Amino acid sequence: MKVVVHVDGGARGNPGPAAAAAVLSDAAGGQVIDEATEYLGHTTNNVAEYRGLLLGLARAAALGATAVEVVNDSELVAKQVNGEYKVKHPDMKALHAQALEALAGFETWAIRSVPRSKNADADALVNQALDAAREG
Repeated sequence: MKVVVHVDGGARGNPGPAAAAAVLSDAAGGQVIDEATEYLGHTTNNVAEYRGLLLGLARAAALGATAVEVVNDSELVAKQVNGEYKVKHPDMKALHAQALEALAGFETWAIRSVPRSKNADADALVNQALDAAREG
């Protein structure tokens, strides 16, 4: 089963309060089959982006997906995972390694970045998680 995994992460302030989100849909019909958010506490935007990726991959694996197409709005994360950019920051190296390990669990995978407007559902979930944490 192939799923499309829209992921996002964001921090209000950089660093600041941060959250990650994932929206999974059936690749054949585009029907949303799962959504998840995670409040991350105080961290950077780039860490939050990677945590969104890891959250989405974990949810896809839990659903039994064998193939994933990851869509995010972080060109940095997409290019690092695809091997186009080097990972230099120590905090990012561990997250990058975790992402590659998670991706290796799928028969096939792809990751690409899109403008934020094309990732609106995951972006909205990040903001909902941040708002809920602030209010709670």
